Amino acid sequence: MRMLLQVEMDTEKGNAAARDGTLGSKVKAILDQIKPEAAYFVAHNGKRCGLIFVDMTDPSQLPALAEPFFLAFNASLSVQPAMVAADLAKAEPAIAKAVKAFG
Repeated sequence: MRMLLQVEMDTEKGNAAARDGTLGSKVKAILDQIKPEAAYFVAHNGKRCGLIFVDMTDPSQLPALAEPFFLAFNASLSVQPAMVAADLAKAEPAIAKAVKAFG
Protein backbone atom coordinates (compact mmCIF):
# COMPACT_ATOMS: atom_id res chain seq x y z
CA MET A 1 0.00 0.00 0.00
CA ARG A 2 1.25 3.46 -0.85
CA MET A 3 2.01 5.41 2.31
CA LEU A 4 3.03 8.99 2.98
CA LEU A 5 5.86 9.20 5.48
CA GLN A 6 6.04 12.77 6.79
CA VAL A 7 9.41 13.41 8.40
CA GLU A 8 10.01 16.55 10.50
CA MET A 9 13.70 16.91 11.31
CA ASP A 10 14.88 18.27 14.62
CA THR A 11 16.20 21.76 13.90
CA GLU A 12 19.41 21.38 15.94
CA LYS A 13 20.28 18.00 14.36
CA GLY A 14 19.48 19.38 10.91
CA ASN A 15 21.54 22.50 11.53
CA ALA A 16 24.48 20.42 12.75
CA ALA A 17 24.31 18.28 9.60
CA ALA A 18 24.06 21.40 7.42
CA ARG A 19 27.09 22.94 9.16
CA ASP A 20 29.26 19.85 8.84
CA GLY A 21 28.18 19.30 5.22
CA THR A 22 26.42 15.95 5.74
CA LEU A 23 22.75 16.95 5.49
CA GLY A 24 22.41 16.10 1.81
CA SER A 25 24.51 12.95 1.94
CA LYS A 26 22.60 11.60 4.96
CA VAL A 27 19.24 12.22 3.31
CA LYS A 28 20.49 10.65 0.07
CA ALA A 29 21.79 7.58 1.90
CA ILE A 30 18.43 7.09 3.63
CA LEU A 31 16.49 7.54 0.39
CA ASP A 32 18.82 5.12 -1.42
CA GLN A 33 18.06 2.57 1.29
CA ILE A 34 14.26 2.98 1.46
CA LYS A 35 13.76 3.52 -2.30
CA PRO A 36 10.72 5.83 -2.22
CA GLU A 37 8.30 6.29 -5.09
CA ALA A 38 8.75 10.05 -4.64
CA ALA A 39 10.28 12.41 -2.08
CA TYR A 40 9.66 16.12 -1.63
CA PHE A 41 11.25 18.46 0.88
CA VAL A 42 9.48 21.47 2.34
CA ALA A 43 9.39 23.68 5.39
CA HIS A 44 6.56 22.56 7.68
CA ASN A 45 5.80 23.87 11.16
CA GLY A 46 9.03 25.85 10.87
CA LYS A 47 11.14 22.71 10.41
CA ARG A 48 12.82 20.84 7.59
CA CYS A 49 10.32 18.27 6.42
CA GLY A 50 10.31 15.39 3.96
CA LEU A 51 7.13 14.13 2.31
CA ILE A 52 8.16 10.66 1.24
CA PHE A 53 5.92 8.24 -0.62
CA VAL A 54 6.74 4.57 -0.17
CA ASP A 55 5.08 1.26 -0.95
CA MET A 56 4.58 -0.80 2.20
CA THR A 57 3.47 -4.38 1.75
CA ASP A 58 3.63 -5.17 5.47
CA PRO A 59 3.50 -3.08 8.67
CA SER A 60 6.77 -4.67 9.80
CA GLN A 61 8.53 -2.50 7.19
CA LEU A 62 7.84 0.66 9.19
CA PRO A 63 10.93 0.48 11.43
CA ALA A 64 13.20 0.17 8.38
CA LEU A 65 11.63 3.36 7.00
CA ALA A 66 11.51 5.34 10.24
CA GLU A 67 14.63 4.41 12.22
CA PRO A 68 17.15 6.02 9.85
CA PHE A 69 15.36 9.38 10.23
CA PHE A 70 15.05 8.97 14.02
CA LEU A 71 18.75 8.18 14.35
CA ALA A 72 20.16 10.67 11.84
CA PHE A 73 17.91 13.66 12.57
CA ASN A 74 15.99 12.98 15.80
CA ALA A 75 12.96 13.30 13.51
CA SER A 76 9.25 13.20 14.30
CA LEU A 77 7.28 11.06 11.87
CA SER A 78 3.74 10.40 10.82
CA VAL A 79 2.54 7.75 8.40
CA GLN A 80 -0.73 7.68 6.50
CA PRO A 81 -2.18 5.88 3.50
CA ALA A 82 -2.03 7.79 0.22
CA MET A 83 -3.79 7.28 -3.12
CA VAL A 84 -3.20 8.31 -6.70
CA ALA A 85 -6.14 9.14 -8.96
CA ALA A 86 -6.41 5.54 -10.21
CA ASP A 87 -6.74 4.30 -6.61
CA LEU A 88 -9.51 6.81 -5.96
CA ALA A 89 -11.31 5.70 -9.13
CA LYS A 90 -11.19 2.08 -7.93
CA ALA A 91 -12.74 3.23 -4.64
CA GLU A 92 -15.82 4.78 -6.30
CA PRO A 93 -18.08 1.74 -5.70
CA ALA A 94 -17.26 1.76 -1.98
CA ILE A 95 -17.87 5.52 -1.82
CA ALA A 96 -21.22 5.12 -3.59
CA LYS A 97 -22.17 2.32 -1.18
CA ALA A 98 -21.34 4.52 1.81
CA VAL A 99 -23.34 7.41 0.35
CA LYS A 100 -26.33 5.10 -0.16
CA ALA A 101 -26.11 3.74 3.39
CA PHE A 102 -25.15 6.89 5.30
CA GLY A 103 -25.46 9.90 3.03
